[in-house]
Amino acid sequence: MPSGGKMATKVWESALESRKIMITIISGTNRPSSRTRIIANAVQGHYQSMSVKHQLLDLAELPAEIFSPTAYEEKPGSFARFSQAILDSDGLAVVTPEYNGGFPGVLKYFVDMLKFPESFEQRPVCFVGLAAGSWGALRPVEQLQHIFGYRNAHIFPKRVFIPGVYEVLSDDGRVTSMDLSDRLGRQAQDFVAFVERIRGIKLT
Repeated sequence: MPSGGKMATKVWESALESRKIMITIISGTNRPSSRTRIIANAVQGHYQSMSVKHQLLDLAELPAEIFSPTAYEEKPGSFARFSQAILDSDGLAVVTPEYNGGFPGVLKYFVDMLKFPESFEQRPVCFVGLAAGSWGALRPVEQLQHIFGYRNAHIFPKRVFIPGVYEVLSDDGRVTSMDLSDRLGRQAQDFVAFVERIRGIKLT
């Protein structure tokens, strides 16, 4: 499983190219060394085990220039790899923490910086939420569903909520809960099937 900044957006692909879709996983916070990134890495591992082509975007790696007020009118060149990664995706897997009852502001800002409407129009998206509390980021995920629904994305209904996230991760950054690993794996499998069905509809 890849880790570290330079590997974060590396595209993994089976030599046999058994699955022709591209899944982009978004680690939805810019907090360094976040638990969100650990969960995103675990999600990534499931797509890799299925030989599904995928890439991981970590918002902690957003270029500083994108936060200039002028970026609303003209995006810096350093942001191009992020925006193009979304456009090249057949499906998106968004991993979000809960901050003060909502999803991180940087995730909304990232959405606002992407091309409209093509970034999310009819693009499948699934959600994983994590929180220290007992609701597992239910509120942030529902808020994101409203936003992506507004943008005409195809929302995958099987969400994964991770309450008590501190209790399911080891000190060295591994998922220790078999139940959580199974839930993430089932979501990934079903989301791939969902994306492939929609992709088939698009190609007819």
